Order: sequence, then C-alpha cells, then structure tokens
Amino acid sequence: MTSASPASSPDAASLAAALDRIRAIVGPNGLLTAPEDMAPYLSEWRGRFKGNSPAVVRPANTEEVAAVVTICAEAGIPVVPQGGNTSLVGGSIPYEEGREIVISLSRMNKIRGIDTLNYTMTVEAGVVLKTAQEAAKDKDRLLPMSLGAEGTCQIGGLISTNAGGINVLRYGNMRDLVLGLEVVLADGRVWNGLRSLRKNNTGYDLKHLFIGAEGTLGIVTAAVLKLYPRPRQAETAFIAVPSPAAAIELLARLREASGDAVAAFELMSRRCLEFALKHVAGTIDPLSEPSPWYVLTELTAGTQSDAFRETVEAALGEAFEAELATDATIAQSETQANQLWFIREAIVEAQKFEGGSIKNDVSVPVSRVAEFIERAEAAVAVACPGIRPTPFGHVGDGNIHFNLSQPEGADTAAYLARWDEICHVVNEVIFDLDGSISAEHGVGRFKKDEMPVIKSPVEFDLLRAMKAALDPKGLLNPGKMLP
Repeated sequence: MTSASPASSPDAASLAAALDRIRAIVGPNGLLTAPEDMAPYLSEWRGRFKGNSPAVVRPANTEEVAAVVTICAEAGIPVVPQGGNTSLVGGSIPYEEGREIVISLSRMNKIRGIDTLNYTMTVEAGVVLKTAQEAAKDKDRLLPMSLGAEGTCQIGGLISTNAGGINVLRYGNMRDLVLGLEVVLADGRVWNGLRSLRKNNTGYDLKHLFIGAEGTLGIVTAAVLKLYPRPRQAETAFIAVPSPAAAIELLARLREASGDAVAAFELMSRRCLEFALKHVAGTIDPLSEPSPWYVLTELTAGTQSDAFRETVEAALGEAFEAELATDATIAQSETQANQLWFIREAIVEAQKFEGGSIKNDVSVPVSRVAEFIERAEAAVAVACPGIRPTPFGHVGDGNIHFNLSQPEGADTAAYLARWDEICHVVNEVIFDLDGSISAEHGVGRFKKDEMPVIKSPVEFDLLRAMKAALDPKGLLNPGKMLP
C-alpha cells in the first residue's frame, strides 16, 4: 500500500547536519543508513506496508532519545517511533517518500526493577514481552499480557497500541496494566511519570494520553506495570458448541460458576480448525466428532485443589444438559494444555496457505457477538459469493478476528484489491451494533481515514486538539491515526 506522507522535511544539507549531530550522540552503532541495515525496520511482517527513511536511529537510553528528538524538532525532521515492528496496521512504518527517520527503541531493553510487595515492575520500552513475563515469573509473579507475537513485540509498542491478547477478559488491556510512564515529548523534554501508585487523585492522569496514541503524542521510553500472583492451577478445556450464541451463554455460565475465574475464552469455527489441521504440522483435532464451532477456554485459581477442577467439570456438565455444549476435553497436563493452545496459534498461520485473506480486527458488546457473526457472514457472502469467513478470537471480551479467505480458485490479487470494499461491508455491521473497527491492533496508516466516520465531530475535534497541543509541528509519527 502506498500513500503520501503529510510531513514536510528539511533540505539535504540540514538533514545531513542533523544526522551528524545524532551520530555524535548515539554513536556509529546507533545510527543506520545503509539500505541493507535499515531494511528490517522499513516493512511490516505482512508486507502490506513498506517505507523509506534516510536513517534508523537506535538510542540506548532515555537521554539519547530526548537528545535525538530535540535535534529533529529543531531541524523539522519527522520521526517514527518503533518497537518490535509487529504492527498489523502500518503504525510503525515510515512513508514511501523517505522524509521521516525511524527511532527504534530496541536497545532500551533493561528491566529497571521489580517490587514484589507492590506487585509492580519497571521496564524500558524495548523490553520484549516474553522477557518481561519470564522476569516476573522468576520473582513468582505474573505479567498477564499474552499474545502470539510475545517473543518479538516490545513493551513500548504494546503500550502505544493499547494491546489486548488472550487474557483481557480477566486482566484487561495494556491500559489496565500500566501504572506509570516515562515519555519523551515532541520538543525533547522528558516527562517522568514512573509512579507505582494505584491511587493518585492529583489532577489529570497524563499517562492515558500516551497509551494507545501510537507514538503520535510522545515516545514511551519506560513504564511501571502491574503484576499479579501467579495462578497455582489452570484448567484448559476445548469445547464443541453448536453456535456462537451458545458459546456466549456458556461464557456467562462459566464465569458465574467459577467466581469469575475465566482468564481466556476463545471462539473458532470448524473452518478455522480445518485450515490448521491441513496446513500446520502438529495441530490436533481434540474431539472425536466435528462441530461447527469450538471454544478454547482457560480458568485459573490461586490455590491447587481438586475442588476447582470439579467446579469446572460440573459447569460443563450443566452446559451439556442445556445443549450449550456437545463435547469437551479438559487438559490433563501442561503438555496437553499447550497442544490445545497450539491450535489457536496455528489458525493464524494456516490462513496464508488458503490464498488472500482480508483481515478485520473488530469488537462488539459480548452479548452481540453472535448477531455480528451471523450478519457479517451473510453480508460478505452477498458482496463476494464463495468468500470463506474464518472468524475466531477473544470473544470473552467481544473481540473477533473476522478474517475472510478468498473464494476457492479466485485470483488472489483481484480479491485483495477489494480489501477496502469488503471491509466496508463488515464495518457497516459493526457501526450498526455500536462496535469498533479496531479492537486491539490499532489504527496506524491502515484505518486512519475511517476516523472521521467512526468518531463524532466533537470527539474528533478533541483528538485533533490533543495532537495540536502536544505535537504542534506534527513531527511525531505523522499521518498515523489521524488523517
């Protein structure tokens, strides 16, 4: 996808002078200008967005980030903050004209401290999520954020996109896990808001301006994150259900029966499972008979007891009696649980082998998930006969990845050329159900032109006012989120 960057840029001499000043700050290893060195930073993994840049800057600490941003602000050079570059909406990729420099936070990867009594950890923006999880685990604590890219994505990017993942139902989005932030502002000043307080009523809660802002208001350099006690018992079940409506009713019953111990609740269609079985080695079909829909759920407890498992079994038994479930298996070991979760991850990988896939990351109220799936599947079938919906995702929090594989035998390029058209059909259903066209992936470049449509004039004016106040020159990730 190509589109013009809205940012201006300095002349060649001014740019060269600025890069010389930046090199003096970050050192030769902190400034990349060779095309082969910059290439990994200039495209996202799906290949939908590819950009250009005169340089990639890799500062090693907050002071260097601040100094680089100050130089860029003085020279009028737009910047694109980047974490693990796992964005699916082009939010961390510069535009094709090559006006912006990329500021990668990957070298800022220190865990500054863990307070086990306060249940917090302070980490730099470049810390990989998996690393942070393991550090918390080493202290017998839980960092509950978990998603497929956790071995690559970084804390700063997760904060800047308000990431979700499989445990949102119980622990919330990234916004709910952040207590404090350190942020480099557009003029190079540093706001040190690294507070670890759970109560602080002293005015505006500034951290929320930067969480989910996708680097358009400031560059997150460090954060204080909430930790939780590690669960001592987890019960993972793969359940056959007759319909999405039955799945939503099952979710309510499991939450009630377990005292709201449901940590994750994932829905997937039979087509999703068949794609995974066909294309991804190691995928299993856990049940003896096929079902049109499945649920993968995990319930956790703070203590180990047979009673907890009995509670889960009893709740499933009642679901069978109510015809909300037709079959189920409960993992007997951590290995079996991992096999069940592997199915969920394989679904993502398998779709690429079925040709073009049009992606929709959407959310609706949990009570309307079934209605959305039914209406959206019917609408896209009219727009594109033979289209193959593969809905799956975190329906426990109302988030559906409503992906659409091309009709069998269709021309892939021609199908993908209809991306905006097909997504518009889906979005019409979303709007009618008071949902969101971006549940956890963000807006970036991909969905920014929809913002004036989905936001009221008052809300849109407030968004633009915040951007103007915090980034008056428009140099922070220009052309992202707001058109």
